[in-house]
Amino acid sequence: MLAILSLLLVVLLLVTAARVATVALVSTGMSDEIAAFQARSALMGVGYTTSESEQIVTHPTRRTIVLWLMTVGNAGIITGVASLMLGFTGSDSEQTLTRTAMLVGGLVVLVLLIHSPRLHRVHTRIIRWALSRFTSVEDRDLSPMLRFSHDFTVSELHARATDWFVGRPLRELHLSWEGIAILAVKRADGTFHGAPHAGTVVEPGDTVIAYGKLDQLLALDERPAGRAGEQEHAAAIEEFSDVLIEEDSAGENS
Repeated sequence: MLAILSLLLVVLLLVTAARVATVALVSTGMSDEIAAFQARSALMGVGYTTSESEQIVTHPTRRTIVLWLMTVGNAGIITGVASLMLGFTGSDSEQTLTRTAMLVGGLVVLVLLIHSPRLHRVHTRIIRWALSRFTSVEDRDLSPMLRFSHDFTVSELHARATDWFVGRPLRELHLSWEGIAILAVKRADGTFHGAPHAGTVVEPGDTVIAYGKLDQLLALDERPAGRAGEQEHAAAIEEFSDVLIEEDSAGENS
């Protein structure tokens, strides 16, 4: 029984490690979808041969993140296999059935938790806070790479059907009121629209290249459609307006 619990704990730790690595890679400017795929590939040691992997191997900070992830993945897989063998070795048919049911039930619960949108957002915010508090991934990486202020960057946002900014003309989003500028839109079919006009509509599967403060871009990438998204949009506008007022006041005083 203890071995089965240990196996479930290992799975949970591996999932958490993949999520932490994903958020860290996104903080270096990667899109959320590519970062998630590369993190899981590195963790499991499979599928890490796609063209997107070049974005990691040619980048020192991303290489460091993936190196640690590979180490954790190898250790976790070995531990998980050992726990699985210990859990079923020497057990009779009744014990095997009970432990199998326990393992399947635990995995189902983990899958449900992983796919919970609310838990995903909370988990991401906690990880982002921890990375900004205890690491210097953003300061060490984005500023030298993009030659911008440490507060601003260019990032890719992968459009999903459930995203707030999908399916509406850019003119209706008023992203400039949040201090965000859309520089380009790459369609799912490969078509590239540089400097999109106000009537451009972002569709699911598109990649949006945006400029703004990193925390604002990450928040936009996670903003859900519907009323909750509109509330976050209004809060972001108010926050950006306060920043502009403070900057104007500072300029007048100087």
